[in-house]
Amino acid sequence: MNTISTSSVEFKRPVWLNVVILTLGFWLSASVILDWVIMPSLYVSGMMTQSSFASAGYTIFWSFNRVELLCAGLVLTGVLASSQINLNWQKKIIFGANLLVAIAFVDTYLLTPEMSAIGLQLNWFAAINEIPANMNLLHGGYWLLEVSKLVVGGTLFTWCWKQLTVNS
Repeated sequence: MNTISTSSVEFKRPVWLNVVILTLGFWLSASVILDWVIMPSLYVSGMMTQSSFASAGYTIFWSFNRVELLCAGLVLTGVLASSQINLNWQKKIIFGANLLVAIAFVDTYLLTPEMSAIGLQLNWFAAINEIPANMNLLHGGYWLLEVSKLVVGGTLFTWCWKQLTVNS
């Protein structure tokens, strides 16, 4: 009689590390494109002087911030799942993943609505002469969070990449 032998397929790479690496790669590259390509080109083209810039900026960042929240949740889930599988994970890595979630929440629910509210021009007949001082302060906070996100995300990416190459 013919017998079918089953072989056990074993993944050498932890799946959650792949999820974290792919998510961080997508998220950080999308952030760089948005911050260093899209927004500067809108600024140079003079869109910031248009009355519809606040609503257009809010629409762009509303969508991107929701993607950021999903990415932050995936990274945190992947880090927590990997920490359960691999017990030699450092607490710094879990803290970094939580910090990325916190940055995404601050961007989504604090900075973006506040910057859009300040930039919204309610008087259609008045010309936009200058950017409000509060907007410059919020932009500074935004850039500080973006740099922090890139540093923490890059650190998590390299640490997970090292773990992936060690486990292979």
